[in-house]
Amino acid sequence: MWESAERAKNTPEILYQKGYEAYQDGWYKKAIEYFQRVRDEFPLHNLAIIAEMGIADSHFSDESYSEAETAYNDFINLHPTNENVPYAIYQLGMCHYKQMYSIDRDQTETMKALKEFEKLTARFPSSKFSLMAEKMIVECKRNLGEQEFYVGHFYFKRKQYKAALKRFETVMKNYANLGLDYKVNYFISETKKRLAEEETKNNKK
Repeated sequence: MWESAERAKNTPEILYQKGYEAYQDGWYKKAIEYFQRVRDEFPLHNLAIIAEMGIADSHFSDESYSEAETAYNDFINLHPTNENVPYAIYQLGMCHYKQMYSIDRDQTETMKALKEFEKLTARFPSSKFSLMAEKMIVECKRNLGEQEFYVGHFYFKRKQYKAALKRFETVMKNYANLGLDYKVNYFISETKKRLAEEETKNNKK
């Protein structure tokens, strides 16, 4: 009697439900424990796959982005045809997006986020997550464009006009129509003017 009651406590449905409730209450580490038990103790049950996603989402909600990234990647590799793959790719992008730095710092995470979002829109163009990814692509590109402009403006203030012009022109070429055009056009024009003035001065010497 006791054994059957104990087994009933440990059905995949009950374990998953406990994990789900822990997740909803914000007890992410506890949720992961329950989801891992579903996955490990009942690997052939249909809830095992859903529990794998629960593990990844719990890490993500706990802001453990490195662990979440690993879990989402594992899910994609183990279940490449599963209907949740577009969501997993989107979440991979969000793992990097959440770790993006301000424009005056390294943009490696921004580039990684952009890569995942672009992969999603290329592979699953009709997915609702691709529509969400398109908005994130714009944000990532704007961030990269702003950093390029920031460096260009740094050179401009130090009168290193050739280096500044190169950066501004890169922004115009790679990051057009993202809300940067007006100020970039202004600084391209101003930088060319100052280069011309420098050349005139040098010719008079």
